[in-house]
Amino acid sequence: MKLGDRIQAADWKAEKHVPVIECPDTVSAGQTFQVTVTVGKEIPHPNTTEHHIRWIQLYFQPEGDKFIYEIGKCDFTAHGESVKGPNQGPAYTQSTAVFFVQVNAPGTLIALSYCNIHGLWESSKEIALA
Repeated sequence: MKLGDRIQAADWKAEKHVPVIECPDTVSAGQTFQVTVTVGKEIPHPNTTEHHIRWIQLYFQPEGDKFIYEIGKCDFTAHGESVKGPNQGPAYTQSTAVFFVQVNAPGTLIALSYCNIHGLWESSKEIALA
């Protein structure tokens, strides 16, 4: 069995666990652009002690390249935990991450997210160079 066999994908408009990648479709080589990745964009994902998104990772695979490159990772560590009990805490994080990226080739952004109950989810978005 391979890890890739355990990664799930679906249409983000119908499934709350899928990471949604928002960025320009076309960018200029070497110019910084913003990439926002959100889990639960159309259908909100719970953010409770018992059920939450733990992290989001963003990767880039240049067109024609065998390998992917990790852009970054965002950990979400406040889900209402408290000494008072579950969901009694003073802080909650929301599952949205913003990355500032530069690329020198067209390719594909790949987002991976992890739900503590429902496992790994991915999505991708192609980007072109102007």
